[in-house]
Amino acid sequence: MTTQSVIRLEDVSFSYTSHTNDAMTQKFALDVINLDIHQGEFVGIIGPSGAGKSTLAAVLSGAIPHHTQGMFYGTAFINGQDSCTINLTDISKHVGSVLQDIDSQMVASVVEDEILFGLENFGVPHTLIEKRLEDALTTTNMNDFRYRDIATLSGGQKQKLALAAILALQPQILVLDEPTAALDPRSSQTIFDLLKNLSQNHGITVVVIEQKVALLSQYCSRMLVMEHGRIALDGTPRKVLQHSSELRTIGVDTPRVTRISNSLYAAGLLDKPQPSITPSEACNQICTLLTSASPTQQLIAPVEKTYTNPASYSSNNVVARVCNLGFSYANGASIHNLSFDLREGETLAVIGQNGAGKTTLTKLMNGLLHPKTGSVCIAGMDTRTTPTSTLAASVATLFQNPDHQLFKNTVLDEVSFTLEIHGCDQTSARTRAQKILDKFKLPAQASHFQLSRGQRQMVALASVVVLEPKLVILDEPTSGLDYRECMTVMQAIKELTHNKTAVLMVCHDMEVVLDFADRVLVMADGYLLADTSLDKACTDQQLMKKAFVQPPQTIALATQLVETGYPQYRGLTQVEQFVATTSEMIRHE
Repeated sequence: MTTQSVIRLEDVSFSYTSHTNDAMTQKFALDVINLDIHQGEFVGIIGPSGAGKSTLAAVLSGAIPHHTQGMFYGTAFINGQDSCTINLTDISKHVGSVLQDIDSQMVASVVEDEILFGLENFGVPHTLIEKRLEDALTTTNMNDFRYRDIATLSGGQKQKLALAAILALQPQILVLDEPTAALDPRSSQTIFDLLKNLSQNHGITVVVIEQKVALLSQYCSRMLVMEHGRIALDGTPRKVLQHSSELRTIGVDTPRVTRISNSLYAAGLLDKPQPSITPSEACNQICTLLTSASPTQQLIAPVEKTYTNPASYSSNNVVARVCNLGFSYANGASIHNLSFDLREGETLAVIGQNGAGKTTLTKLMNGLLHPKTGSVCIAGMDTRTTPTSTLAASVATLFQNPDHQLFKNTVLDEVSFTLEIHGCDQTSARTRAQKILDKFKLPAQASHFQLSRGQRQMVALASVVVLEPKLVILDEPTSGLDYRECMTVMQAIKELTHNKTAVLMVCHDMEVVLDFADRVLVMADGYLLADTSLDKACTDQQLMKKAFVQPPQTIALATQLVETGYPQYRGLTQVEQFVATTSEMIRHE
């Protein structure tokens, strides 16, 4: 790697407000940022919502100061040129960016045309266009979708397409804002493998904003942590992840195997901080501890413990029954012969590859689509014959993007409107809505435009649960949320199950599935491959591979330790369980 700086920020500040000339009274999204990024670096940026990550990405891509309105201070050099003195088109020849809102980046209606649009507009010679197009599709595994309508793609497939369109232009710098937010675990890893290859073998500078800290830390060479518009930490992933307590205070979670390593150090079992990043590293670390116990320590006899997922449900009352369900779209995508029950107070997670039919299943369960074969019954109502408006009183859906279901002027108006359209008078509706807002700690009179992504997700959730439905359907409820927002949303959902509400959750975040789901449906290519617990699903490597799913870190670690010869770790899923078991096995005399 060369030491040439391709991006240099000098005292960069930015405020979205431009109505005042008094810098002292402005609220800064970026506050005096100084940063050098070198050619070929792979830089990961993490931080809570509102920390300034997307604003920083806009500066790096030239959207600020050219596209986004506000007050810009300092200087941003891109390939040695002041971004204020060159136009955005010239910047785009060097910097390719993928936005957080994928839909806003699409300009065509067909996959092939989306990629061709950029190639033709940037004047790529016609003799090179076909190869560029094919290479981009192959790299992102989108060959089979070349002639598909973009409107028929899943959220994850759209993310792959956005990346393909950028890669076809062969930029020197890539700035990606949560490029894997809607991708299944295996596809996410594939994208990061690609980015690492571009960085290491082609000298392309990669800057990635990502909430998946565990995944990011395995790939980036440098990690920045942002807080309140400033860079709070800057270093290698291992150096940054040593600060788990500080990160948690900031609002960033660390990988679970890293938390195990840091906890072992805090317990005095490690001589120095040695943060693990992968389950294999943590397995080697724990095995080394156990096999190198000093003479003053005694390894206790193996005692297997049985731990279970803390999520549980007690009712046998069936809320949703799916029998031999089949459906197909005009383009051929379909689901086949699905059957399962969902009970009161149960949380059922649907996992699997992008395009497996998970979102289609949710639309069949809330009545937006009708089965071609088989049936769906919600609270005794057949979705084929029951009006969607009637079903809506018993089954509520939280979509992947909360902005698709928020449209009223204030938060209180939004939540009370749901009750009003179901026949509740305005006074009662606002009273009930206010109680929900108090519970969720949401500002009643605020506009959702003023709220963070996590808060908007909470507003959307409040607007669907205020009806006290029998079933809540969630499509990627934690996508794009920081750690605190994710926990807030999921704790609110967990409380629903305590009141006997059933939950169906489409989710790619295996840690969330581990913590909150009672069982999982594993899907691939429109088929139901398994209906079981997550830990049992994770023991079937062929199943995981076919569904493009990877086990949570702690399940992978427990499996490796058991295979290494330590059955005491069988069934462990939580960080504190690994630390306690390791401490117990090394008994101080």
